[in-house]
Amino acid sequence: MAYPTTGATIVPIYQTSTFTQTRVGEHKGYDYARTANPTRSALEAQLASLENGDFGVAFSSGVAATSAVINLLSAGDHVVVGDDLYGGTYRLFSKVYARYGLEFTYVDMSDLAAVRAAIKPNTQLVWLETPTHPLLKRVDIKAICALRGPGQIVAVDNTFASPYFQQPLALGADVVVHSTTKYIGGHSDAVGGIAITSDPAIRESLKFHQNAVGGVPGPHDAWLTMRGAKTLAIRMREHEHNARLVADFLESNDEVEKVYYPGLLSHPQHDLAARQMSGFGGMVSFVLTGPQERALDFAHRMKYFSLAESLGGIESLICHPARMTHGSIPKEERERRGITDGLLRLSVGIEDADDLVADLRTAIEATALVRR
Repeated sequence: MAYPTTGATIVPIYQTSTFTQTRVGEHKGYDYARTANPTRSALEAQLASLENGDFGVAFSSGVAATSAVINLLSAGDHVVVGDDLYGGTYRLFSKVYARYGLEFTYVDMSDLAAVRAAIKPNTQLVWLETPTHPLLKRVDIKAICALRGPGQIVAVDNTFASPYFQQPLALGADVVVHSTTKYIGGHSDAVGGIAITSDPAIRESLKFHQNAVGGVPGPHDAWLTMRGAKTLAIRMREHEHNARLVADFLESNDEVEKVYYPGLLSHPQHDLAARQMSGFGGMVSFVLTGPQERALDFAHRMKYFSLAESLGGIESLICHPARMTHGSIPKEERERRGITDGLLRLSVGIEDADDLVADLRTAIEATALVRR
């Protein structure tokens, strides 16, 4: 559809910090780019539509979007949080917002009784990831929402699934958050975040904090994210196709102790994943046999899997969560949650699947020789 002001087929990059007003308070809907920018507005509308939400509020990163949701709360409020979550979210909650008088309780959200027991009279928010990071547990969004009391908000970090494979708002969630850096952008060239809702009051609060705190994406990053989102469906199908083949290979290999991928029939929540999602995604985690140090040796031997932070780009990445994405969580707490030094996480890209499997096989054989 052509852009209305000029007929441009692609939304322009409005690389401007301010907008000329005809009179004081009279303008064309934009006055200062921190408050709103036409490129960002187009991104917000695009991503809200992907989640079948009414409102999108874009931020400079996924963590900034998470912060805006937490800013819906006040000192003294309580949050129930899934205990398997991105290390940066844990750091934000435990090291920043806990100092402001917010209380966080971490529970295994696959255990509904544990979630129910964790809810207090001052609980205002339930925060969950599904699939979780990095152990790829599934959380029953609809069942969690059924536990929600008056005034309580359920927020879902949908980054791992993407809007293509999962629709949390349709399952009862109040807010959906994405790190658009990952699958939505899809090309590892722009950092960003989004919070999406259909609740006007929540939208107004998010919009207020977007402007007041100022963690907004620049117009070029917004444009790059919009461009990436246009190919989301095609990319997600290829990510999943390759991830299934990779997971099957790993599960069949005697040198692999455990594989975490909900597309496998052996995954304990395979049925929930099949019911709640339209696909199983592109993330795979696994543990090799032998000493945990083997994982570090394995990670640097890869040819097609780059050793790097982040995920969701078209290129394949390998990550050591305990030393990288979850390094901010104390070791004892990491290990209690199952994030051991032997755990490796793959973001399976869209390269040739045979090449990816061959890369894994070569590294397994090389480290097996060293181990023996």
